[in-house]
Amino acid sequence: MADEVNSKAYPLADGDLTKKLLNLVQQAVNYKQLKKGANEATKTLNRGISEFIILAADAEPLEILLHLPLLCEDKNVPYVFVRSKEALGRACGVSRPVISCSVTTNEGSQLKPQILIIQQAIEKLLI
Repeated sequence: MADEVNSKAYPLADGDLTKKLLNLVQQAVNYKQLKKGANEATKTLNRGISEFIILAADAEPLEILLHLPLLCEDKNVPYVFVRSKEALGRACGVSRPVISCSVTTNEGSQLKPQILIIQQAIEKLLI
């Protein structure tokens, strides 16, 4: 069942990119540049303040967040799946699993160079 879920989850970050993503998420929490959950991620996309979206491939059922890739493509925002909602929750600094989160824009943010590197890495996965 898990393999079938992950087959729908495209693009899926590899181990190295997952580490970088979760590390950036932890930093984004400190800089108040993170929105947790599918509803908050949807709001950041609609407001045009999302840098990129991270989704959990093991969300049950996966369909609860499959509106986000479509919205990302409409808004031209990169998105990527990570394997574990538990790991995403820990990176977000909460004790609950998180099925999606959005790293938001902030003028003059010290995270900008890292955000650009990760956006390029996500775009390479989509090619």
